Amino acid sequence: MPVAQPDRLTVSSFPTPIGEALLITDAQGTLRTLDFRDHEPRMRRLLRLQYGKDIELIEGPAPKSVLRALKAYFDGDIGALGGIACEMAGTPFQRSVWKQLRRIPAGKTTSYGALARRIGRPAAMRAVGAANGANPIAIVVPCHRVIGTDGSLTGYGGGLDRKRWLLKHEGAWDA
Repeated sequence: MPVAQPDRLTVSSFPTPIGEALLITDAQGTLRTLDFRDHEPRMRRLLRLQYGKDIELIEGPAPKSVLRALKAYFDGDIGALGGIACEMAGTPFQRSVWKQLRRIPAGKTTSYGALARRIGRPAAMRAVGAANGANPIAIVVPCHRVIGTDGSLTGYGGGLDRKRWLLKHEGAWDA
């Protein structure tokens, strides 16, 4: 099913222990993008790639429900993000990967290979990695929970220090 193509989205910021987050929501209050202020150019590039055009971003408040869930998560309720409504444009393959990312329980990790098997494409590990890297909604669509088959930390759009922090926060990383 195609994703609605908005012309305008609302941008707001939210302080986190790992940097200021930018939240992009649509008129219905659905989260479209979450990235960090220091990665704003990457965020804007992903928006252009996903929607095929520049989206007008207007400053405004984020939905209270999204802010409450993010605050609860950073305050230690690692399961608090599951109820946040998200919508992402992208290819059907990317959306299938992102849907599976949301199914990784907080406090758990998985590998690219396991994720590829879950979407029924066991040979598509590299493509799964690329889709993971194009995830527009950090933390809520938890691409940080995907690690190497050998248990190593692998790339993260927000940086490996943030990935490590998030996994430690969730109790999934002790190194």
